[in-house]
Amino acid sequence: MSTASAAPRTGPVLADLLPASRARDIALVVGGAALTGIAAQIAVPVPGSPVPVTGQTFAALLVGAGLGAGRGFLSLALYALIGMAGMPWFADGTSGAGGASFGYVLGMLLASTVVGALARRGADRSVLRTAGTMALGSAIIYAVGVPYLAASTGMSLTAAIAAGLTPFLIGDALKAALAMGLLPAAWKLLGRRG
Repeated sequence: MSTASAAPRTGPVLADLLPASRARDIALVVGGAALTGIAAQIAVPVPGSPVPVTGQTFAALLVGAGLGAGRGFLSLALYALIGMAGMPWFADGTSGAGGASFGYVLGMLLASTVVGALARRGADRSVLRTAGTMALGSAIIYAVGVPYLAASTGMSLTAAIAAGLTPFLIGDALKAALAMGLLPAAWKLLGRRG
């Protein structure tokens, strides 16, 4: 009797459709970090919260889905490291690791990696799978960001949820809807479903 299990089926992510080279991978990693930094500058303050609504989370999840787990991780790690070193490209042009919203940056690093791994398994090829992937990615960001917010500000966990999660749910739903249209459409346009 065999106890061998089937390995998960993996396939390409969108970036894999470009001709392979080390230069391509470096450009994609740097481009993913830059996209996230630029998207972070689209920031809308939320009354009563030290965390603004930004395009940063959307970019981080798209970077993961488009580049895959490894390059997505490297992109967000580069983004975080350069921001910690003083580049003012976190939300609202801030930098450093001490801010109340830095936990969300760490969460984006993890979420990009997980979303990239799921995309390699086809989670960005259909509307419903993309919705689930984006929801999971957002949940990971909050799972790291909200406790960090509580710890860095002295808020209770309940107050951190009220200030750092609840006001963002509608925006996250809109970002997920946009991804649900963009990613499967990109695969269809390219004539590939993985």
